[in-house]
Amino acid sequence: MPLSDLSESTQNYLKTIWAISEWSGDQATTSVIAARTGNRLSSVSDALKRLSSAGLVDYHPYQPVQLTESGRYYAVQMVRRHRLIETFLVQVLGYTWDQVHDEAESLEHAVSDFMVDRMDSVLGHPVRDPHGDPIPTPTGEVGVPTMLTLAVVSPAEGTRLVVERISDDDPALLRRFAEIELTPGVILSYSAGGFTLPGGQSLKLSAEDAAAVFVRAL
Repeated sequence: MPLSDLSESTQNYLKTIWAISEWSGDQATTSVIAARTGNRLSSVSDALKRLSSAGLVDYHPYQPVQLTESGRYYAVQMVRRHRLIETFLVQVLGYTWDQVHDEAESLEHAVSDFMVDRMDSVLGHPVRDPHGDPIPTPTGEVGVPTMLTLAVVSPAEGTRLVVERISDDDPALLRRFAEIELTPGVILSYSAGGFTLPGGQSLKLSAEDAAAVFVRAL
């Protein structure tokens, strides 16, 4: 069954269930899904029962929800659509990285598989979106490098880190980071008890902001 045959609600639920554990490792419980989607617990439970009947999730009351092989395939295809659209909006249409999430949320349900493949081709088959999130391949493979958040790293003098990903949950935070050019690919250096950006500017972040920055040691 093509992805377009699934309802928008089904597409959203599958993508949400997959996304819950992508970075945090959290379990997709009914309450967590309800919080993510903004739906009532009773509505989420009814939806999960329908998804279970369709063979898309493994659902038992009071237990975490698991995607079936089929459900994971559709979920990852939705993620692929979303991240390719975000990349297209930034690289081709000139959007800023804080503007693309909501646009992609709407467009991902409307575009055809053919259009998604064309965007992928025009963009040169990118592997990351503007925030550093991996773009799944057409076959559903997702390459994720080993990363830690800047809030939990314990660097030694002279440590160099590359920014791999910035959480896109807060558009205002993305705008602040853009102003100081803290973006994926930037190299951070640690000395004298703090991090500096490539131009030598000192990087001072709150613990909450640092938790949104994913890095990898060089």
